[in-house]
Formats: sequence, C-alpha cells, structure tokens
Amino acid sequence: MKRVNHSVTSEFVFLGLTNSWDIQLLLFLVSSMLYVASMMGNCLIIFTVASDPHLHSPMYFLLSNLSFIDVGISSATSPKMIFDLFKKHKVISFRGCIIQIFFIHAIGGVEMVLLITMAFDRYVAICKPLHYLTMMSPQMCIFFLITAWVVGLIHSVIQLVFIVNLPLCGQLLDSFYCDLPQFIKLACMNTYRLELLVSISSGFMSVGSFFILIISYIVIIFTVLKHSSSGSYKALSTLSAHVTVVVLFFGPTIFFYTWPSSSTHLDKFLALFDAVVTPFLNPLIYTLRNQEMKVAMRRVFRHLMGYRQIS
Repeated sequence: MKRVNHSVTSEFVFLGLTNSWDIQLLLFLVSSMLYVASMMGNCLIIFTVASDPHLHSPMYFLLSNLSFIDVGISSATSPKMIFDLFKKHKVISFRGCIIQIFFIHAIGGVEMVLLITMAFDRYVAICKPLHYLTMMSPQMCIFFLITAWVVGLIHSVIQLVFIVNLPLCGQLLDSFYCDLPQFIKLACMNTYRLELLVSISSGFMSVGSFFILIISYIVIIFTVLKHSSSGSYKALSTLSAHVTVVVLFFGPTIFFYTWPSSSTHLDKFLALFDAVVTPFLNPLIYTLRNQEMKVAMRRVFRHLMGYRQIS
C-alpha cells in the first residue's frame, strides 16, 4: 500500500452507515426530525432559563449550559451525517476531520465536568441545604463552568497533538464522522501506544467520571430516602432525571474508548444514538420530569403570545 500523509491526503472518505436505500431514507427522516427537535428543545430550555427570573438558580444555570453543550454535540456530527446519507461519495477534508475530532472531544470533556458539577449541586442542595447559597454562589457556578471548558479544551488538544502529524496509509473511515479510533487505524506505524493513550485519556476520563457520578448519586439517594417529605420525593424525581442523562451520555462513550474489540456495526449504532437521540432525549427528560420547568415554559409562551398580540 502506498505510504501517504496529510500533506498529500487532502480528504477522507466515509463508508457511512449503510448501503441500503430504504434504510438510508428511514435514517434521513428519523435523524432529521430528531436533530431539529433536539435543537428546538435545547434552545427552548436555554431561552426559558435566561428569560424567567424564577429559574435564576444554580441548578437551572447548569441545566441551560448542558443544553448548550447538547446543541454543540449534535451539531458537530449530525448535519453532515444527514447531508451525506444520499451522497455516493461521502468525503471530509483533512482539516475538517481534525476540527470535528477537536470539537467532539472538547465538548465531550466539558459535558463530563458539567455533569459532575450538576451532581455536586444536587448533593449540596439535599445534604447541606443550609450551606447551599454559599457553596453554589454565582461566582462558584462561573468557576465550575470555566473549569469545565478548560478541562475539555486541554483534553482535546493533548490528543490532537499526538495524531495531527501521523503518517497515513489510507483514506477510508468506516464511520459517518471523524474520531480518534478510526483515524489512528490509518496510521503507517505501530499504533499500540497511541491506542493506549486514547484509552487512558478518553477511556479513563469517561470511566472515572462515570463512577464518581454514580457514587455521588448513591450517597444522595440514600440521604433522600431517609426523609419522607414531599420535597424529598421531588428531589428523588430530579435525581432520576440526572441519572438517566448520565447513563445515556456515558454508556456509548465508555464503549467507544474502553472496549477492546468492538463491533463496527455496534459502534455505528451507538455513535448514531449518541449524536442524534441523546441530545433529543435530554430536554425531554428534564422538562417532563420537572414541573417547575414546564410552568416556566408556559409563562414564557404566554408572555411571547401577549407581546405578539400587542405588536
């Protein structure tokens, strides 16, 4: 096989999800609807939290930032995947591939830290309510958010430094988007150390964050179960939404970067689920299980309708 590198390899070719026309049509319809719905749902949450004074609290500040991250995760891969479904030659430039990898890992790293912060917020609210306003002050919320972005950017840049100058011996990516495992397989060298780096960086970070979250929620749930008030049941309902989002996010991520010999078809299914379905489910989970959010959305809707009638 001819040895090439990124100086002459200006683009990569995606093999895509399937060659079946019927399945492609179904994927196009479902993915398009879910993408539009996830964008509208997450943007609605961001707008509602920003415009309703009743939601100006740490929990909803973090929730609106999670919705912003979901918009970024979905937009990093879904539009091109949907656009490519009916293209015979699915290509992406070398620069576009690197940019896609950068955003996937940067935004993914931010979401991991943000989910841990949301768990900490619920821990303080339930286990240390008297110290909540001090420990989760606006300054602390901003600090947590900045920390999340710094961690995400550093996590992404460190990995790109090791792969951006790899000598490449191919252009075919058996996927519908660029990511480290597929990119590394094209290298004209022994990639054991690079694969180990990815497992340590992305895999260990995912598994570590997941266990921190699960342990945190177990502690919180035991604390909630000691009480029998209506407020405790409300807190338990909120926690169940958080746990559901954590499982949806970390399940595919852990599989991608820690499973030793994964199936290509399962990889593609989980990648599609992570890119299209999860960002759509997150706003549903948080709105359907949060009465305060639903009331706030109705207030915002009535306000907008009243403003339109006056205009």
